[in-house]
Amino acid sequence: MAHIPVNHPARPVYRILAGLIGLYIVAFGVFGLVETADEVLFSRGSHWVLGLRTNMAFALVSVVFGLIVIFGAVHRGNIGHLMNLTAGVVFLVVALVMLTVLQTEANILNFSISTVVVSMLFGLVLLATGLYDKIGPHEDAGMEHEVRDRSGAGSGG
Repeated sequence: MAHIPVNHPARPVYRILAGLIGLYIVAFGVFGLVETADEVLFSRGSHWVLGLRTNMAFALVSVVFGLIVIFGAVHRGNIGHLMNLTAGVVFLVVALVMLTVLQTEANILNFSISTVVVSMLFGLVLLATGLYDKIGPHEDAGMEHEVRDRSGAGSGG
């Protein structure tokens, strides 16, 4: 049975991690826009910003997506929980897709292997934040603790 913790005590830490990732993505996007201002949208030039290769399209997408991640991190309801889960999956899928087209003309976002690795790490962290920052009534959290205690006692420890 699927289980997502409700009202996890480390929720603020996970929200801060998601916010820091969002801030990095926005900063990367803004610096990328400045760096690639004289280039075409999908250029394959050698522009590096904050340790990652970029182009104008990737910089634009980064600013927008970073703002979405920040919104999900600061939003108090379960919409933030769902946004972090979605953002984590999007990061992982984009990293895998870009990894498959890395050395081809289909690399429209100008990814490098370091960009793929960072995208994978961000995806995993955002997925973890999404799994642990669900909010619910205290009764749901109480039932969660009872189920966990019951299943731990029956395992034969």
